[in-house]
Amino acid sequence: QVQLVESGGGLVQAGGSLRLSCVASGSIFSINAMGWYRQAPGKQRELVGRIVSGGSTNYADSVKGRFTISRDNANTMSLQMNSLKPEDTAVYYCNAGTWGSEYWGQGTQVTVSS
Repeated sequence: QVQLVESGGGLVQAGGSLRLSCVASGSIFSINAMGWYRQAPGKQRELVGRIVSGGSTNYADSVKGRFTISRDNANTMSLQMNSLKPEDTAVYYCNAGTWGSEYWGQGTQVTVSS
């Protein structure tokens, strides 16, 4: 079992920056990939970006060049968000995958005002 807790959300003006963190606990050494997803009101949850065990990352086209995912240590992942836009407003969820299971955090709200 893996437990995930996000932090760092908040209200920011367009063009600003935020840094989200996800702290994992439990069977963290079974994690082979972590990622960030987001869900805006009335929309489906979508992938923001992922980082796999070897450190490779991939991002949604909408955030490429603005967002950066890092695995800070064995149990912490961060999402640096720059040049934020109102359309980035959503609840952001941390995700962790192991061989056969998937885990989610409770989410943290990010609101970008125009």
